[in-house]
Amino acid sequence: MKVGTDGVLLGAWCSITESAILDIGTGTGLIALMLAQRSKTALIDAVEIEQEAFSQILENIANSKWTNRITAFNSSIQDYTPNKKYDVIVSNPPFFINSTKAPNTERNTARHTDDLSFKDLIGAIYRLLKPKGIFSLILPKSEAKQFIKLAISQHLFLNRECIVKPNPTKEAKRILMEFSFIKNNLIKEELTIETETRHQYTKEYISLTQDFYLNF
Repeated sequence: MKVGTDGVLLGAWCSITESAILDIGTGTGLIALMLAQRSKTALIDAVEIEQEAFSQILENIANSKWTNRITAFNSSIQDYTPNKKYDVIVSNPPFFINSTKAPNTERNTARHTDDLSFKDLIGAIYRLLKPKGIFSLILPKSEAKQFIKLAISQHLFLNRECIVKPNPTKEAKRILMEFSFIKNNLIKEELTIETETRHQYTKEYISLTQDFYLNF
């Protein structure tokens, strides 16, 4: 899987602490590495079910500056049973539901909910997040609405959201979301990635992500 904008957005936007962090469905480790870069002492566990992606995250961790703070696990989140809970959990989860599959099995695992349904993901949050912890994820707009409804029914509350637009003339395509077990006033944000000129990025997007790109 290539480095995607969704992962970059989530890794740069999500709230973090200098404690225990879990990245669910880490892929090749993009978000886990971003969170290590953003923090000074946080210990990050990264879980990935797909074997080829797991092999790549091991290589990426080994070639990074944060080998002593990131630990990768080749497991489904359903079978992941650590002896601790986390202050922060992040996930760029699969989101296609009952959709046509691609020929590539690894890509299907990353993009379709067959192996990680929204219900299973929320179940993992209940099992692994501390009572005052924070869970952040990114989803397309329509799937985000489904996830929010399901989360609220399970008493997991949306406290912060960022509506992401590709450019000023297009509708929002993604929503960044932050949940907790504590209900607070919802903080609403908005971000536009590009100006009206293709590949010309807005000041807000550059400000959020420039620490992670070589060409900003």
